[in-house]
Amino acid sequence: MTAALTAAERASRVKLMIFDVDGVLTDGGLLFTAAGDAMKSFNSLDGHGVKLLGEAGIATAIITGRKSEIVAARAKEMKIAHLFQGAENKLAVFGELAASLGIAPHACGYMGDDWPDLPVMLRCGFAAAPANAHPDVIARAHWVAEARGGQGAVREVCDTILRAQRRYDALLAQACGA
Repeated sequence: MTAALTAAERASRVKLMIFDVDGVLTDGGLLFTAAGDAMKSFNSLDGHGVKLLGEAGIATAIITGRKSEIVAARAKEMKIAHLFQGAENKLAVFGELAASLGIAPHACGYMGDDWPDLPVMLRCGFAAAPANAHPDVIARAHWVAEARGGQGAVREVCDTILRAQRRYDALLAQACGA
């Protein structure tokens, strides 16, 4: 019998980290202008964490059920090369993305907060959730952030991956000018 992997062991294998948007990169609130345009609020700490994953050679992606020009702009700013919006079947998108990059599902991480994220979370190697994710998602996650979605949860998971892969300290030293 093989012992179950710890969250840190799972995080150490991540070569591709995928994020949902609403409730993960944002607080899940949906604001609309009088003209019907959607507005979203993103956390700068989260964005820097995603950029650090890229600097460490970890591919990043977004798979979201909604479509938004704001999300496209934010993904570009965070240097996320793989953006999938309007995804009705997140699992199919996940499978196609992992295959196109030549990355096995066990080397992929996914952070989600609600039921539509579960099919991917149940098939990837490292399933993460923000603190305020739906209880059924938290129950199935390998790792749960202390922070809520849109309030630092993404940065926490990025730091966790970087620490597990022993890349965090070098990136911190570089940021300090060492």
